[in-house]
Amino acid sequence: MPDDVAPPKVTVLEARGLTRRYLMGDVEIDALRGVDLSLTEGEFVVLLGPSGSGKSTLLNIVGGLDAPTTGEVLYRGEALDFTDQRALTSYRREHVGFVFQFYNLMPSLTARENVALVTDIASNPMAPDEALALVGLGSRLDHFPSQLSGGEQQRVAIARAVARRPDVLLCDEPTGALDCATGRVVLDVLARVNRELGSTTAVITHNAVIARMANRVIRFGDGRVVADERNPSPLPVSELQW
Repeated sequence: MPDDVAPPKVTVLEARGLTRRYLMGDVEIDALRGVDLSLTEGEFVVLLGPSGSGKSTLLNIVGGLDAPTTGEVLYRGEALDFTDQRALTSYRREHVGFVFQFYNLMPSLTARENVALVTDIASNPMAPDEALALVGLGSRLDHFPSQLSGGEQQRVAIARAVARRPDVLLCDEPTGALDCATGRVVLDVLARVNRELGSTTAVITHNAVIARMANRVIRFGDGRVVADERNPSPLPVSELQW
């Protein structure tokens, strides 16, 4: 390979022909309708679309939290076995970090202790103090969730997700419960984690502004990928205009 040609990106996660059908009473609902998707090492991807378009369903399936009706998910070329709960638990514990809209912190534990819940069961974790410093909370280690703002609680949740050094970080509306200023702080933290740890990062949002910071934007509608667009000039969070 010539010196001036970049090596090809390695595919970390791949979805092939995913469908997901739910039964609501007597009504069948198709949340996913044949979705193909690939995520490569170190990229920052935004999954953009309205509520009900299938974004969260897709993230739950590729993260091993839900199973597809048909189709398959491959992690580094190996298909996930959705019938093997032990293997799925190992996959989530060793390779995937999750950040949700709501923080899901234990109210009786400090920030450090909330992060330690996952580092105690990981094979190669950061120290909780290191993970919290990465998200700018090195001075808030011994604060309880009730003593933290919403943005600080979300950053604790991010620290908890990244402390296991996940290959893939999956974020479902991480700024959805925050005001614009606090949301910027959280997005800046996610960008820093992506840059410094190299975790492949996928962020679900319905906010088109956030898409401007991504390497790729995957647009969803009616359970399908309707566009997959590369962004040659991602913006830093400081330049996003709400």
